[in-house]
Amino acid sequence: MYAKRHFQLIRQAIPWTYPVLLAMAVWAGALTLLRTELGWTWIQLPALPISILGTAVSFYLGFKGNSAYDRLWEARKIWGGIVNTSRTWGVYVTTLITDLHREEQDPESLAQVHRELTYRHVAWLGALRTQLRRPKAWEHRLEWNDDFRKLYDTFDNSPEALRLRIEEFVDEDELDALMKYKNQATQLVRKQGERLTELYAQRRIDDFRHVKLIALLEELYTLQGKCERIKNFPLPRQYATVNRWFVNLFITLMPLALLGAFGKADLPPGYIWLTVPVSMVMGWVFHLWDSVVDYSENPFEGLVNDIPMTALSRTIEIDLREMLGETELPPPVTASETGGLM
Repeated sequence: MYAKRHFQLIRQAIPWTYPVLLAMAVWAGALTLLRTELGWTWIQLPALPISILGTAVSFYLGFKGNSAYDRLWEARKIWGGIVNTSRTWGVYVTTLITDLHREEQDPESLAQVHRELTYRHVAWLGALRTQLRRPKAWEHRLEWNDDFRKLYDTFDNSPEALRLRIEEFVDEDELDALMKYKNQATQLVRKQGERLTELYAQRRIDDFRHVKLIALLEELYTLQGKCERIKNFPLPRQYATVNRWFVNLFITLMPLALLGAFGKADLPPGYIWLTVPVSMVMGWVFHLWDSVVDYSENPFEGLVNDIPMTALSRTIEIDLREMLGETELPPPVTASETGGLM
């Protein structure tokens, strides 16, 4: 997530999209040069069909933008649900799992149970965000994209990296068994369910409390499944690809329409060279909007337009560990110098 107040034009937007500015300058400049220096006055197109095409492209960009924003906003709502359900899990674990109905009171063992269930949930958060950031074929994998992933520490999502992220929160034997599975997040929730069954047998929770705690695990599975649906089913490629074709077609033909317009206008001859800067600006506007939308449609790819899963996970971890009475806590995640909050 970009966490500064404004996206910076000179330092961020221009470096991100400058190739289209150069391409439009060369293309429009070449066409203008041929018309003015070689007398190829036939190098032009009527403005009306290009305007109609531009209107169609604008509608298409609007549709794609709405669809991409829906995916991004849904992902944020899902993680808002994860935050709320996680806090509820912490409250239930520390208040509903007790020794009230047991003859033998064992506060030390009970505290360890609370810690185990809480820490395993933090491990689930680490496993989920790691799995969601693993690359898909339709996501952005250029070298400079990966440079940003390395800057934000979202590049390495291998099983080895996952193990390092969660080894603090589960014991070694459980971790060894966990790493043999394909979907570690799913297995961590399953392990929580098995542990609740053991606690029920030990009379540390009754029927009602067992049902309430299992219902929270069911909700976590629901939220995880929603994240996986967004991750594994992209904005249909035919929509995204055709839209990019139309944008490129429009900005390619636009200088031809501008040549016709400036050539027929009652202006001094040199003013026809306005075709170059106007083409650059208009082409850049359409290309920039298409790029913003393109990078917003995948909210779990480890780039600056992502949902800040690391920051949200850290917030949850701090809240849950404070519920356990811990005081030595990790610091909140803050935005990097580039404005990225991951």
